[in-house]
Amino acid sequence: MTIHDRPPQVTTGLIHILRTQAENLPSPDIPDFAEPFDRFGDARVVMLGEATHGTHEFYAARARITRRLIERHGFNIVAVEGDWPDIARIDDYVRYKAPRLRSGEPFIRFPTWMWRNEDVLAFADWLRGHNAGLPEEKCTSMRGLDLYSLRDSIHAVIEYLAKHNPGDAEEARRRYGCLTPWQDEPQAYGKAVERAGLGACEDGVIAQLGDLLDQRMDFIAKDGESYFNAEQNARIVRSAERYYRSMYRGAAESWNLRDRHMFDTLQSLMAHRKDARAVIWAHNSHVGNASATAMGWQGEFNIGELVRTAYGDQAVLIGFGTDRGTVAAASDWGGPIEVKRVRPARDDSWEAAFRGTGFARSLTDWRGGHKQELVSALSGSLLERAIGVVYRPESELTSHYFEAVLADQFDAFVWFEESRAVTSLGPERPYGAPETWPFGL
Repeated sequence: MTIHDRPPQVTTGLIHILRTQAENLPSPDIPDFAEPFDRFGDARVVMLGEATHGTHEFYAARARITRRLIERHGFNIVAVEGDWPDIARIDDYVRYKAPRLRSGEPFIRFPTWMWRNEDVLAFADWLRGHNAGLPEEKCTSMRGLDLYSLRDSIHAVIEYLAKHNPGDAEEARRRYGCLTPWQDEPQAYGKAVERAGLGACEDGVIAQLGDLLDQRMDFIAKDGESYFNAEQNARIVRSAERYYRSMYRGAAESWNLRDRHMFDTLQSLMAHRKDARAVIWAHNSHVGNASATAMGWQGEFNIGELVRTAYGDQAVLIGFGTDRGTVAAASDWGGPIEVKRVRPARDDSWEAAFRGTGFARSLTDWRGGHKQELVSALSGSLLERAIGVVYRPESELTSHYFEAVLADQFDAFVWFEESRAVTSLGPERPYGAPETWPFGL
């Protein structure tokens, strides 16, 4: 049986159990929304998902939950599915640091609206206010986990070395010179290596990272935070080089390399800070345990699965879903932002089961092993919808649905029956904003 001819599997029994177990939530636009999430405050890593990259309610809810985890429970890292150099501009802003050297402006790579939107702006302003007056070691940081910043990361490593060891900077330019012609179109590099026989640049980027690691103690003694940033950028260059080569060897390999990099970055962040506790913002497809989905059944893993393995009960994986409304998305990769109408979910989906409860917003939590009836009800396989930065309603079944066992994919699920698109920011810097403003282009 294929995904095209699956019969509806949402039963009245499943809906009844969800209706009795789900907890009503107020709007995420008010502070009381986050109060029920105190139950997750004992974790070391709380992963907050999203079913789309362009829904206001998902961003607003994650911001409210994160604020409460920071204020009430001591979380001190917010790590997101964004590029390290771009999110570093937000981190500079919220922690009152000078902007880091970079080769261009932030958030200009498609899709700009993922991080240049009103909800992220509001959270960044709040976090800046929260950090105000705190000693540096007590400030909450915001970090990027992704690996798409090849050009900016190369630039960051070279500029760091130019300041701290000019001779090493020249060697870094030579090593990275192999990649420089491809830094604006790294996909073309992967194609040239895999299809046209171009020699790979792998040895040089590995050697460069190795040199940085060999001098770690000397560099840390001069400026530990600047060194940490340089090291992470060198790791991004290494991972990106492998990632773009792997794109032409199969989707599973490139996906796994990307999520492995995100997990390794998280591990570096946790090791970098004493008493580190992290909140992760990423798509459900990264946050949920891949082994409980069609992704895992096809050989893919993700950061959620790796976090579950590494942290066990000290990790909480929370999925988010919606039935209908609007979403900010493009029709094709690299296309302009559009506000699109989200179709009501299919009748054989997990979204349909939550829609059947009649709740406008809810939290369903099955963590801890004491809700066996609920866990059993969520242990079947149904379709789940995933909308990324591209949304194609006309081919929604094949483009945006996959099978999942919700009980094993997440520990809890946040539901919004109807949702609306995020509001993208304009290109200007708001009046009066400091020069460290992270969103001005």
